[in-house]
Amino acid sequence: MEDTQLMKGILEGCVLAVISKGETYGYEILQELSEYGFQDLGEGTMYPVITRLEKKGYILCRKEKSPLGPIRKYYVISENGIVYLNAFKESYKRIAEVASAILDL
Repeated sequence: MEDTQLMKGILEGCVLAVISKGETYGYEILQELSEYGFQDLGEGTMYPVITRLEKKGYILCRKEKSPLGPIRKYYVISENGIVYLNAFKESYKRIAEVASAILDL
């Protein structure tokens, strides 16, 4: 089975959870997700998620010159993002419990 569709459904919540730990930027988010096991996640997958989160008002972005090159975007979670993340965690937990029971895990 291809994991893409399944991952796509939970990636938004996972990215938001990483950002909720403190101000961060794209490469750091990718690194942390990779450490948790999202090994094949690339910028082409993650940055559209970040864009959606920003458009929905769940994260805020500020730009700053990077010491190593071009301007870097830093992200923080907004109040609406905290509310959404908490709701996401509850929904995910409920769905995972039901699916585990059905799949006999």
